[in-house]
Amino acid sequence: MTALLDRKLLFVTGKGGVGKSTIAASLGLLAAEQGKKTLVCEVDAKGNLADFYEAGETSFAAREIQPRLWAMSMNTEESLKEYLSLQLKIPFLAKIGPLARTFDFIATAAPGVKEILTIGKLAWEVREKHYDLVVVDSVATGHIVGQLTAPQVINELVQVGLVRNQTQWMLDILTDPAQTGVVIVSAPEEMPVAETIELAERLDAETDIDLAVIIVNRVLPELFTEREEALFEQLRQPERVAALSAAVGGDVGPILDAAELAVTLRRTRAGHLATLRAAVDPRLPLVYVPYLFTRSHGVRATRQVAEYLAEEL
Repeated sequence: MTALLDRKLLFVTGKGGVGKSTIAASLGLLAAEQGKKTLVCEVDAKGNLADFYEAGETSFAAREIQPRLWAMSMNTEESLKEYLSLQLKIPFLAKIGPLARTFDFIATAAPGVKEILTIGKLAWEVREKHYDLVVVDSVATGHIVGQLTAPQVINELVQVGLVRNQTQWMLDILTDPAQTGVVIVSAPEEMPVAETIELAERLDAETDIDLAVIIVNRVLPELFTEREEALFEQLRQPERVAALSAAVGGDVGPILDAAELAVTLRRTRAGHLATLRAAVDPRLPLVYVPYLFTRSHGVRATRQVAEYLAEEL
């Protein structure tokens, strides 16, 4: 398997709320700190990629926010203008006016047009070798297959001409596992695990794009051994709780309750992880990122997650 950060294009997806943007930002930071010229692109216009680097808002124009690390946000109108300029030799315009309105009409009537502008921009950066790695903070699990298959759909609809030529080179990049991979971000909970399993199956059945790795975020640490768990259970007897509370001069009940909760959550989540491991290809790497008991946004948290990833990838 091609090492994850040795690829050229990574699409990071996952169910909303699992930390997809955290992982995408951390992968970008890790690659840059390993010496790779890296672009991190945020596809969702409502995203908050800038928060993870504390570097100000991002725009369609890529901006270097740290050494070797560039960031941008996708904008389909700007991508269309760039396409017209580069491919059709139409000069840049401040506003594309009627053409933009026509484009919106076509995009609504023909699903996949806006998606291909997104995919095309990212694949073009790879083809032109502007960066060593492009990390995409992509759409959520429910929409990623439609986005990734847009070039194939249009390629099948249009048999000849410029449009087909444009989609073919995109497909060559997307379907090459040495260049492109999908990263699914999950969490040790029932719904994220179920969506991860479903997406892994859809990627295999509906696309030729390689699923590179599943990263399970927010994995709780194992705080106690089985022997310690048994000891906590014994200490929860009322007379022992009372004796301990008297000895320390305070109520130890909440502490014991917290210990029991930690054990219960760990066991429950371990069951979800076992379900995930059993459902996906045993050759597929699963990487675990521990739960951070700190704020999840900001460059400090991003670097912490990057360090955990560095140990696993």
